[in-house]
Amino acid sequence: MIVKQHFGISRRQALKGMAAAAFPMILPSTVFGASAPSKRINVAMIGLGRQARHANLKPFLESGHTKVVALCDVDAWRLANAKEEVDKFYGNGDCRTYRDWREVIARDDIDAVINSTPDHWHVPISLAAVRAGKHVSCEKPLTLSIAEGRILADSVKQKGVVFRTDTECRSNDIMRKSAELVRNGYIGRLKHAIVTVPTGDIAGGDGTPMPVPEGLDYEMWLGPAPDRPYALDHVHPRGDFGRPGWMRCRDYCEGMITNWGAHVLDVFQLAHNSEHGGPVEVEGTGEYPAPGSGLWNVLLNFKARFRYADGVTVDYVTGEAAGIRFEGEEGWIQAVWLSDGNLQAGLTASNEAILKAEPKPDGIVLPRRADKEDFIYAIRTGQPVMIDAETGHRACSMGQIAHIAVQTGRKLAWDPEKERFAGDEQANAMLVRAYRSDWIKDVTK
Repeated sequence: MIVKQHFGISRRQALKGMAAAAFPMILPSTVFGASAPSKRINVAMIGLGRQARHANLKPFLESGHTKVVALCDVDAWRLANAKEEVDKFYGNGDCRTYRDWREVIARDDIDAVINSTPDHWHVPISLAAVRAGKHVSCEKPLTLSIAEGRILADSVKQKGVVFRTDTECRSNDIMRKSAELVRNGYIGRLKHAIVTVPTGDIAGGDGTPMPVPEGLDYEMWLGPAPDRPYALDHVHPRGDFGRPGWMRCRDYCEGMITNWGAHVLDVFQLAHNSEHGGPVEVEGTGEYPAPGSGLWNVLLNFKARFRYADGVTVDYVTGEAAGIRFEGEEGWIQAVWLSDGNLQAGLTASNEAILKAEPKPDGIVLPRRADKEDFIYAIRTGQPVMIDAETGHRACSMGQIAHIAVQTGRKLAWDPEKERFAGDEQANAMLVRAYRSDWIKDVTK
């Protein structure tokens, strides 16, 4: 169900008033920050697994502009672990804990929600938060279907809240620099690109039904996904933050084709200046685990090709690392993802002069902000985030239509405006994700 919307008028109006000012500088702490706790953005963390603990919780604890006031997870161990860290940081026990995300969204004093749940929960929780007037930062890949992505993006626009697709790729110096150079014409007209994601998915996994462990609300973990008996390898490890099995199960995730794809396909569309559009044609092949090889069933590898209306083509493939090669009429640029942002190691070009080029006086300069800082900055100033709901949906859509092409085994004509395949109802049927009947209303109404 959708939680009834409430607003804490004085607090929310104060935050909206600051956003309406929309001036791009960082306000001094005497106005909004550490010395004015009542003005801080109250943040709720929903989902406290691997990604939340690795990347998402700490920046919101350490920011002088935010306060983590609520934690929510279906796993009691993960919830207690995060609660201990938050209490230690603040030196008190004020942060409240929840097992049901709907109780979090019902709180009037929550300004922003960080959605770090498994992929099948991204849209239902984010959509409920948006409809309740909360700002949302949601992990990538944003959706499990193009249909739900359209609903989410339209709802964000209608409500006027800040929504950030939580991918750090635009904050990476190598990726940002490569897109900036292409946008400013340093390789001439773009003709072709090769987008690569790592081959990280494998066959295996034990799907033998097991007793639900104590402390795990498995029914809530499943939520909108198909009803299946509990097995450790299709949920997450117990008592640690290792890679969860759900990332290799198509009930909950599409695998690397959208997981890493949401990063690098977005950078391609940024460089191509098509981030609110998409290709007009797609074809692809791929390999799934052999029948009987285990529980995990996402693609092991794939090769896809996109064509855009302007003639630009993109080969999208699995390989050793995440990266993009841009090929233009006057040269090429290649960017390989390096987490430390080492430009010299991760960025190469057909001519060294391209990499040393100074920004043009009237050229395009892309934003330079850390990913979590980008979300906080947008709430405080009213400036756009680097990758909003529409942009995140479009990047995810590229992986999804490639996956549909792999499944159908044929070249498909795609209309990026209507978000439909031309003359192929079998492919169009795959644009909608089947949810359990007790959750589908949350997504469609």
